[in-house]
Amino acid sequence: MAKFTRSLCVFCGSRPGIDPAFSAAAQELGAALALENWRLVYGAGDVGLMGDVAHAAQDSGGETFGVIPVHLIEAEVGKTDLTKFVITENMHERKKVMFMNADALVTLPGGAGSLDEFFEVATWRQIGLHAKPIYLLNINGYWDILIAMMDHIVAQGFADQSFVDSVSVVTSVADLMTALRDDFSTRQALNV
Repeated sequence: MAKFTRSLCVFCGSRPGIDPAFSAAAQELGAALALENWRLVYGAGDVGLMGDVAHAAQDSGGETFGVIPVHLIEAEVGKTDLTKFVITENMHERKKVMFMNADALVTLPGGAGSLDEFFEVATWRQIGLHAKPIYLLNINGYWDILIAMMDHIVAQGFADQSFVDSVSVVTSVADLMTALRDDFSTRQALNV
């Protein structure tokens, strides 16, 4: 197996959700990352969309980097057969380790935990702590309400338009992979 070229941090649900398209997208993403030689960085769970994306990446020969806090190893069924498996003391450390080991970030459908992860990296970007690409994978309109909320935050004067502009919304894994390729081609050309 060739060494990975980049790493994508995937935030997603520890449950599958009710729409089968969510699991299908997670599986498609895991396989696509392996095919593109990108390493999967994620929450190290073996359940829900987390398990789907990790199994697909592994089944396709990809590298996997999982990070899980000690108190969630049982609940999220810590997936210890990853390329790299890291146990942290708490959720804050988990997010930091995932972020530090990623070149870009994407949020798939998920719950409060996924929203927490998304808003933390979006806030860090808003205040200038990083310039990593951030994507929302809006499968079947799952994130439409979040996108409207972000627009509302700007309209109500609590953020500049740059807050919304710093998040790229894609509606398919194919569009995400194209955006990642384009983003990193541009960055490479600019030596960023």
